[in-house]
Order: sequence, then C-alpha cells, then structure tokens
Amino acid sequence: MTQAKPDNLWVSQDEYDALIEQLALKVFESGFKFDQLLCLARGGLRVGDVLSRVFRVPLAILAISSYRAAGGTEQGELNIAQHITTTAGDLQGKLLLVDDLVDSGATFAAVAAHLLTAYPLLTEIKTAVLWQKASAAVAPDFVVSVLVTNPWIHQPFETYDTTTLADLAEKWRLKRNK
Repeated sequence: MTQAKPDNLWVSQDEYDALIEQLALKVFESGFKFDQLLCLARGGLRVGDVLSRVFRVPLAILAISSYRAAGGTEQGELNIAQHITTTAGDLQGKLLLVDDLVDSGATFAAVAAHLLTAYPLLTEIKTAVLWQKASAAVAPDFVVSVLVTNPWIHQPFETYDTTTLADLAEKWRLKRNK
C-alpha cells in the first residue's frame, strides 16, 4: 500500500485481496463460529463475498449509505435499507458483520442496534473490517490494519466511480482495433 500523502492511501488489487485473506485468517484463528455473515454494501460487498466463500456460509447483504456529499467523500446521514438480501432466512444466532473500514464507528453502532431490534433471534454480533481509522470511536472485533491517521483509502475498484459507459466503449473499441 502506498501512502504518498498522509491524507491518501492507495491500495492495489493484490494488496486488497491479501487484506481480505488476512481478515479471514484473523476470524478463523479467533475460534469465533458464526451462523451467518452480513456485509454492508457497498464497501463490504467484496470482503463479504470472499469471506462467505472461504467460510462456506451464505452471504447476506444490507445496503447502507452515508457517503453521498462531495462526490462520495463526505459522510452524512446514515440510511439503512429496509430489507436484507439473503437466501438463508431471517438473521439469527451468531452474526459476523463485515465492512471494508471503520471511520468513526457510528455506522457499525447504528447497524448493530438496528439488527438487534429487527432480528431478536440474534444472540451475538461481531464486526470485521480491513481498516480501522484513527478517528474510530468504536473498535471492530477483527481488523487487519489499524491506521494512525485518517487517510482517504483509494481502493482498486474506485476507478469505476468516474468511468462512464462511453469510456468503456472507447477502451474496448481501441482494444478490438489493435
């Protein structure tokens, strides 16, 4: 990972994949046996997908949004979707709640409170992330990298945030004509 400036952290795809694998090992080595895995979309989707595959548990997805202002770089009011997408039925038992990072911890706290109210058969929730920023008031149960600053993390797939369909058409037109 490259941190050219203290306020930016650039992550390659290989580094990102390695962080997810390290997170899987941290959870495994802890001995925590969870019944279901819930990822927070969008940031936790890729993390949740890999963890659901290696732990062999169905993936549940909860869409949330708080980074909408200033091109998605400023946190605002947290919106939590009304429904969870899963093929495993209602959430119950022990849950692993997954996201890519924890900034302040407000999202994890709000989502956990929401889940415990909406799904009374949940008995335990543990949280897992790739990064914990210095600003986090709530520490996740499992974390790969604790950052001493609060950089903006540039993840490898964020190029699609500014890519248009016209950009893709031009890219693939040029490749086909070579």
